[in-house]
Order: sequence, then structure tokens, then C-alpha cells
Amino acid sequence: MKFMNRFGLLIAACTLLLQHAFAQNKASFLMVDEQLLIKSKQLYALGDKEATAKINSIIGRADSALAKEPYSVTYNKTKIAPGNDKHDYVSQAPYWWADPSKPNGLPYIRKDGERNPEIYQLHDRSQLGDMCTAVKQLAFAYYYTGNQKYARKARLLMYTWFVNAKTRMNPNLNYAQYIPGLNDGRGIGIIESRELTVIPDALAMLKGNPAIDVKFSEKMQAWFTAFNNWLQNSPNGKDERSQLNNHGSYYDVQVVDYSLFIGDKTTAIQLLQNTTIPRIEKQFNTDGAQPLELARTKSWDYVNMNLYAWCQLAILANRVGIDLWHKQTPDGKGIKAAVRWLIPYASGEKKWENQQIAGFEYEQLKFIMDKASQQYPDLNFGGVFKRFPTELEVE
Repeated sequence: MKFMNRFGLLIAACTLLLQHAFAQNKASFLMVDEQLLIKSKQLYALGDKEATAKINSIIGRADSALAKEPYSVTYNKTKIAPGNDKHDYVSQAPYWWADPSKPNGLPYIRKDGERNPEIYQLHDRSQLGDMCTAVKQLAFAYYYTGNQKYARKARLLMYTWFVNAKTRMNPNLNYAQYIPGLNDGRGIGIIESRELTVIPDALAMLKGNPAIDVKFSEKMQAWFTAFNNWLQNSPNGKDERSQLNNHGSYYDVQVVDYSLFIGDKTTAIQLLQNTTIPRIEKQFNTDGAQPLELARTKSWDYVNMNLYAWCQLAILANRVGIDLWHKQTPDGKGIKAAVRWLIPYASGEKKWENQQIAGFEYEQLKFIMDKASQQYPDLNFGGVFKRFPTELEVE
């Protein structure tokens, strides 16, 4: 009997250890380059001026996040979804406006690139974005300092958004980017959840902290498993997967990222091979131009936004042994050609002649050029880095 009791305890102990190892193994870096963080952390410890300034800036933002209340789709709710469940995420299509020719303005009409201020009356999207930003900054602050206060706050924010039954978001986007007078939600709204891809890397930075125990990790993985299943099987998810432009790209980013996070490597590989790689033919010209993005009223933004997604996909693809950086069609379409096409505009050698009704932003461009320069030594990035000098990467 004593032997059986001891044997049972041994089995239980081994099971717990395996569960812990399983959870810890899943909490690996996906988008973030761990080796660059290790280097930055070493420089910070040595008092390097640039590393200290950049990391102290992160810590400052994390300190601000410590003072903020948690975020939830159930807070500041101004519109409940048709299902009458406050846990459902709701947002309104940004480029759709009341039709002035109709007495009640319905159905709304599209004005590409022009944001309707009505969208800011709904708060789920800002709540999601603020939560992701805060968790990211807190995770980096913990990684660099080891201070438990950052890990505890990050856990609280994630617990509130993903786990707590009273405040958690339902794992779907059935009602994202609805159009008044036309629908209650649409697949295109799925692009709003791309910010959730910071969560797996945040958990990787928090790995080993007592605040992120096995039970909590399992609940986080359960939420992302449910959401990833919805992305792949719901009508909205299937619709977004079929989109030919940046929406399709960011759908792929999300499914691959979440699949790798929950340990579903097979789904990640299948999507990359069967959906992502075939997109190359449809999204790029042989010279590297992106016609679907160039047709937009904010073409600069969308060209960079889409190529940014492709860089993210290439980083994720490397995790499963697929070299998307150098994948190309027989006539030369691919990421490399797209980068080559963009370089003269990035360096200022050529003026952007396509429609751009907003100002020019460069953060995504700098990310693209930095990552691409490491993959394509035969391309000339000299003019780009003269205009945008490379900086130490700390996040």
C-alpha cells in the first residue's frame, strides 16, 4: 500500500513537472528576436549610453502603465452587440459615413482613408490597443529589470482581458467593423486584433516569473486556442482569409502567430504553404510594386503596412523552417523585389507620386528596412540608413 501511495505521488509529481515544462516550452519568442534582447540587456548592465536611454524610456512608459486601471471590452460600453452580450467586441467601420442623400443616413457609404469620428464613440478597439501596449511595455520592463511589479501588473491586465469571467472578451470578432445599415460586423474587422500578436512575446519575456504560473498560462492558451479556431472556421474568419490585400496578410500573421503560441505547428506550416505563399502572386508585381495597396488614398501607409506584415510572416516562418524572405515566383515576385522597389522612396531618391491624403509615417518603413538589410546583403541600403540611421534594438 505504501509503495502504491508513493508511486501515485511520483506519477502526480511527474505530471506536474511535464505540465510545467509544456507550458514553459510554449512560452517562446515568436516576433521578438531574443538574441537582440540579450545583447541589449548586457549593454544596459554595462551602462551603455544608448541602451540605457532607450531602456529607461521603456521603463518610464511601464511605470505609467502601473498607474492605469485594467482594460476590458466590458468597460465604457456604449454599444452592445446584437447578441446582447457585453463581452462581445464591437467596433464600427472607420471609412464609412452617413449618406447625406438619405433622411436617416442609411446605409452608410464608403470614403476610403477618411475616418468617421463616430468610431471613437465606441471604446472596445481603444481598450484592446491600450491593453496590448501596456502589457508589452510592462513585459519589456520586467525583462530588463527583473522587478516583480511589472510582471504582476502585466498579469492583472491579461487576466482581466482574457481570463476573468466577469470581464473577459469573448474569443471572436463577430461584430467588428460593422457598417450601419448594412451589417452587424464583417471579416475585415479582424485586422483590429492583429495587436494581440504582442501577447505571446510578452509571455515569453515573463517566462519563469511566479505571476505567470502553469494554470494562468493554460488559461491564456485556451483563450487563444478558441480565438484561433474562430479565425479559421467562422464566416468572418473565412472571409478575411479570402481577402487579397493587406487584410489577408494580417489574417495570416495572426493565425500563424497564435498557432505557434498554442503549440499547433502543423496549422502554422499549412497556412504558410497553402495560403501565404500563393498570395505572393496576387499581391506583388514583378518589379515589386503592390498594386492593391497603391490604389488606396493613403498608398504610402498601406504599402508599408502590408510589407511590414510580410516581414512579420517571414520572421514567423523562420520558426518552422520556411524561408519566406527568399521565396519568389518564377518571374521574380516576392518580398525581396518589394523591398528593392521601395528602397529609392525610402532613401528619398524618388518622390512618392501616388495618392497619400495623410502625412508620411516612417516607423514601419524603418522596421522593414532594418530586417530586410539582414536578409539581402546584395541590395543597397546605404541611402536609406543615411536618412534613417540604424539604432540599437531594445524592443
